[in-house]
Amino acid sequence: MPTTNTRNSTPRRREFLAGISGSSVAAFGAPQSASAQPPGKPNILIVMTDQQRVGLTRRSGFPLNTMPALDRLAARGAPCDGAYTTAPLCGPARVSMLTGRWPHAHRVRQNAATGEARFERDIFDVLRQAGYKTGLTGKNHSHLKPERLDFCRLYSHASGWTPEPAPAQSVEFTEWMKQLNHAVSEVPTPFPPETQYPFRIVSDAIEFIDTPSQKPFALWVSFPEPHNPYQVPKPYFDMFPPESLSERAVGPEALKAKGFKWEWLHGLEDRTYPGFDQNWRRLRSNYLGMLRLIDDQLARLMDHMDSRGLLANTIIVFVSDHGDFVGDYGLMRKGVGIPEVLTRVPMIWYGPGIKPVSNVDALVSLADVMPTLCEAIGAPIPFGVQGRSLWPLLQGREYPREEFRSVYAEVGFGGLHYRNGDPVPPKTGMLSGAPGARPTFDELNSVTQSGNLKMVRWGNFKLTSDMMGEVQLYDLATDPFELKNLYGTPEVAAEQSRLLAELLKWTVRTEDDLPSSAYVPRRSSRNWYAQDAQPG
Repeated sequence: MPTTNTRNSTPRRREFLAGISGSSVAAFGAPQSASAQPPGKPNILIVMTDQQRVGLTRRSGFPLNTMPALDRLAARGAPCDGAYTTAPLCGPARVSMLTGRWPHAHRVRQNAATGEARFERDIFDVLRQAGYKTGLTGKNHSHLKPERLDFCRLYSHASGWTPEPAPAQSVEFTEWMKQLNHAVSEVPTPFPPETQYPFRIVSDAIEFIDTPSQKPFALWVSFPEPHNPYQVPKPYFDMFPPESLSERAVGPEALKAKGFKWEWLHGLEDRTYPGFDQNWRRLRSNYLGMLRLIDDQLARLMDHMDSRGLLANTIIVFVSDHGDFVGDYGLMRKGVGIPEVLTRVPMIWYGPGIKPVSNVDALVSLADVMPTLCEAIGAPIPFGVQGRSLWPLLQGREYPREEFRSVYAEVGFGGLHYRNGDPVPPKTGMLSGAPGARPTFDELNSVTQSGNLKMVRWGNFKLTSDMMGEVQLYDLATDPFELKNLYGTPEVAAEQSRLLAELLKWTVRTEDDLPSSAYVPRRSSRNWYAQDAQPG
């Protein structure tokens, strides 16, 4: 495997990682304006992380400098701070990004069901038809089949593509990851950063980009991190020491206010890792180190593209599929409810035609990525797509504000909720893993995911409702961790009525219109329902 020092390989890297305060653009070229867009179709680069929580970078107000390269990308591009996943679990969210459809429409509502995806054409169908060479390196966990791509090297959380013959260190690293079995490592990973999947994934991406072709490229770079297992090698293991971290916002004392499922998940985690919550600072330290590891590889990829002169004609979108508790509520990973820490996701756009702004002031969805890329390359949005094109917003043009005043997400496997006192199937959520490995658990089990739950956010207020008509309403400005249900209280009567109507609107709006048949319904330009035709 390559042995390049991932932290200080070139002076260009040091400049790129220096932060966003400098005025020099040598390390990261400023994107061209819409009027200066070069001829031909732009390259497309989708960079996705797995389980990256919003709010843990310096740009977002976090005190530690976890992702300077990503912050620099945001400063030169168009971040969408009001971005949400369609569902806070991997498979459904990733299918939504690729198809532009919500889970209840594309039919993938659990991780094991990605093969059931329903859609007419996804973004890779569109890109191939538009003449792109296509690639994926990293985690897939969607309906996308490798044979549909020109280049595909797959990675997961304990395995990754290796050349033949496989380097011994890569094989040993995979075995070490399997033994860790999604747990929190108390010691630095005993392998250098070059064995970690982010380094190898970026090496694959560079190989794909450098392969000569007369076609523009479309590449999905999909990091399995910072998803569990929570592990990281030195120097990242020591970058954010546990004892230096500030107190968390909410601990397990908040679980009673959240209800049975939340308390049950905490019990599952504690049965698997007795007393795990006493070590939440180590978990968070490892998680922050993983963010910095990813960030260094993002910088490495951007530097390489810059050296090849590719940034001026490449549209980059950086997103994650969902968030992580990272110790808040006394929980790790994901698995219950639809709180902000799981449903908000980072989303940053950069490239030709995109106007740099401090924030795109709109509530947007992971489902909006696909139709946005369609408009960016001049392709029609396929029938059945429910997301909306953000392209005019990214260009700094006028758009109907009411179209992006709210955002909608959902979660649940269906059926009824398991409630306190119900007989729960034995060993639900408990997993043994590989022989001799540490124990682990499946947080996405029949208890935590039972029933259906939908949410809408509008302004500072967020409303959720389940299939039994149990409704909760939170003021996120004063209650960001959603502990005080205001539903039914007189002081929020107006907001309650407004959000109930908005959730009903979204539920009706995202009814599936596939399959298309003899009759073609009238469609809205850019899937903007609020204003059917926007000037310009």
